[in-house]
Amino acid sequence: MRASRVAASYGARVAVAESGRFGGTCVNVGCIPKKLFSYAAHYREDFQVARSFGWTLGEPRFDWQTLLANKDREIARLNAVYEGLLAKAGAHILRARATVIDAHTVEAGGRRYTASHILVATGSWPQVPQIPGRELAITSNEAFFLEELPRRALVVGGGYVALEFASIFNGLGVEATLAYRGPRLLRGFDADLGERIAEEMRKKGVVIRLQSNPAKLEQGVKVTYEDGAVQQVDLVMFATGRRPNTAGLGLEAAGVRLAADGTVIVDDYSKTSVDSIHAIGDVTNRLNLTPVATAEGMCLARTLFRGEPTPVDHANVPTAVFSDPNVATVGLAEDVARARFGEVDVYKAAFRALKHTLGGHEERTFMKLVVDAASQRVVGAHMIGPDAGEIIQGVAIAVKLGATKAQFDATLGIHPTAAEEFVTMREKASP
Repeated sequence: MRASRVAASYGARVAVAESGRFGGTCVNVGCIPKKLFSYAAHYREDFQVARSFGWTLGEPRFDWQTLLANKDREIARLNAVYEGLLAKAGAHILRARATVIDAHTVEAGGRRYTASHILVATGSWPQVPQIPGRELAITSNEAFFLEELPRRALVVGGGYVALEFASIFNGLGVEATLAYRGPRLLRGFDADLGERIAEEMRKKGVVIRLQSNPAKLEQGVKVTYEDGAVQQVDLVMFATGRRPNTAGLGLEAAGVRLAADGTVIVDDYSKTSVDSIHAIGDVTNRLNLTPVATAEGMCLARTLFRGEPTPVDHANVPTAVFSDPNVATVGLAEDVARARFGEVDVYKAAFRALKHTLGGHEERTFMKLVVDAASQRVVGAHMIGPDAGEIIQGVAIAVKLGATKAQFDATLGIHPTAAEEFVTMREKASP
């Protein structure tokens, strides 16, 4: 979407081949509907908190079909908006799946088209492990269209999608279990985040099984784990990774080099092993986030059609996990920072947010700063708590600009907020 529109604005003639709905994973079966579901799941606790502030409510009742219908209407609106934006930019839309024939030719809808440049941005697809009974499970793709909510659900995985859907199911009243084969959730994030988010999710009712992996599914759905334990649920959802969408595109025949898992291998300018073929987004498996993909698209358009070779900057990209509570981060995890800089200073804060003090809710907000000891630059900022993504977005500007801990300290906080803690932490955490 972004690459096409920006390229067209630079005067390029652009055609876009799309066999499905516009907007990709994010709009249709990713960020947007997921965030809408996350909002819905938070209301149950919000109603409970409201009582401690003097509000008297009737017994809350949730209707899944209403949420689905409203979500579908919004996604359809966005589909039309994106298609309209492409058309307005002057892109020629091909409503068909395209395959690559050679370095300058694609085939779509039974016709062949030639171009100076071909861009592959076909995204990725959820993967289900090769275990007996795998056909009885769903992925996030199907979770957005369930006819009814299950009473008991097992979500398998330890990353973004797994935590988000375990929280969504739990918030909507489902008995939710999260099973992960590793010792800690959110592998690749700061260790404190993985450990503490497990504690917070458990407080809210999610059953978390670490170092636990399903070995077999049977009708029912009966789940047998690798350690022999058995669990009976109504729905199993695998959130165990995604694979680049490159099968059957003709890329290898055209000379494009792929990794073993189908990832399109590109350079810093998103160029493949074939000079005229480029790739961006999840299909390149670099940093699989929507804003990263759109940034890659803009960089590519500048490189190809504006005469400004622009490499993609993947450093200090902020991100959020919309679990309950939210997780957000920018910069380096503590262990990565120690490996890179040697000595680091670490600051931590954990507290109960003001909103939760009246009703006795035990959710705790957590914040952490990682500082390069030599330069005193803040190289990592991490948070668990309400609106963590909204807060880290602002902190990310400071981290991206190389702000020092002294500059954080010199910034006055907005009181009373959770965000102010990022500029009031003064005591170093024990090593």
